[in-house]
Amino acid sequence: MGLRSAERLRAAEDVVAQLRDELARVGVTLPSLRVDPVSAASDAPYPLIDLGRCNMDTAMRLVAFLCEARR
Repeated sequence: MGLRSAERLRAAEDVVAQLRDELARVGVTLPSLRVDPVSAASDAPYPLIDLGRCNMDTAMRLVAFLCEARR
């Protein structure tokens, strides 16, 4: 049995909050991070997470973190 619409949205919002917190711990802020409203309104099993836009400094910090994590 799949999640109801409200449960799917709540689960997606929880993931966004967790991702925002974890990114903040490594100094990365994605200002447009959110649940995609179009997919949240659809019948998809889970809404998409919109990572959004960020400036070049934020992108470089994210790249640096990912490179370090891969090592």
